[in-house]
Amino acid sequence: SGKFYQHATTEASQATLASVSPVFAVMKLDKEGNATYFEKKKTELYQELGLQARDLRFQHVMSIATRNNRIIMRMEFLKAVITPEFLLILDYRNLNLEHWLFNELTSQLAGEGQLVTYSLPFEFRAIEAILQYRISKLQGRLNTLQPQILETLEALVDPKLLSVDRSKLHILLQNGKSLSELETDLKVFKETILEILDEEELIEELCLSKWTDPQVFEESTSGIDHAEEMELLLENYYRQAEDLANEARELRVLIDDSESIIFINLDSHRNVMMRLNLQLTMGTFCLSLFGLIGVAFGMNLESSLEEDPRIFWLVTGIMFLGSGLMWRRLLSFLGRHLEPPLPPHVPAVLKKSQPAAGRVEIKNNLKAETFGLSRSTLTNQ
Repeated sequence: SGKFYQHATTEASQATLASVSPVFAVMKLDKEGNATYFEKKKTELYQELGLQARDLRFQHVMSIATRNNRIIMRMEFLKAVITPEFLLILDYRNLNLEHWLFNELTSQLAGEGQLVTYSLPFEFRAIEAILQYRISKLQGRLNTLQPQILETLEALVDPKLLSVDRSKLHILLQNGKSLSELETDLKVFKETILEILDEEELIEELCLSKWTDPQVFEESTSGIDHAEEMELLLENYYRQAEDLANEARELRVLIDDSESIIFINLDSHRNVMMRLNLQLTMGTFCLSLFGLIGVAFGMNLESSLEEDPRIFWLVTGIMFLGSGLMWRRLLSFLGRHLEPPLPPHVPAVLKKSQPAAGRVEIKNNLKAETFGLSRSTLTNQ
């Protein structure tokens, strides 16, 4: 009776766990691009695919792994399982994925897109389509941020502006945060692909048809082994991600340089106000010092000087003339001790070649303007 009770309890617990397992909305695409849609529990799905439960535990991270002749790809919200015969997109009911799934992915798998792996087995097309989608999303984010950052920086480093617009600073702060997130995503993308490129066994495992139909994978029409073509495919998208990371790094350098220019401008204006305050303080001190003469004559003391009508103008003239001369002397002393030192000698450097891209020319012009502005503000200071 004890064994029967334990067996019944185990079956009840398994039934309870199976009933609460998540249900995936699955989109299945075959080699011709035909799509079918269905819903299936997680327990049933990983059993049919020959996987384990942890293989379908998708977090919002990026990873590419193989298990039991299946490729499991995680691209944040995109969750895919690739087999030699079909592609499964899990939880496809996402507003950010519907346009790509229904308008682009089906045609790409059917051979109507712009992929370069149509002559290769199905898993090549599926991997390239997903990587292309991820790169296009990252490129779109960079294309959105780049003009906003350049426009904001041009407005902030304008020499005609005597003060910094706080609204522009707020926009720059938001764009800088978005740029940091983009740099992090690009870094994760490159590290994920680089982990596969560093391991030859992982590259061969991505060639699923090698294990199902070895004759297909003997040699391609170009004389290159398909494992090498998989490596070239991954290297291509790694290079694209590296180019995007370099552009994002250039924007980060522009932001840092512009922040330095803004701080220099603010310091320059602050120094002007402090100098003006110091000059007014010295003028007040000179007037107060020679004003003691008037105080002395204003005392109720009798002398023969107050009877002379010319004494008033003489004393007044001495007060103003002495105050002016002393103030002028203090200003010259201040000017000698606050003159900026001569700039150090900088050896000539080789000029870099000008890039042909228009947006890079805009960045170089912005750098030149900011550096010229910093030199002028430092000279004024």
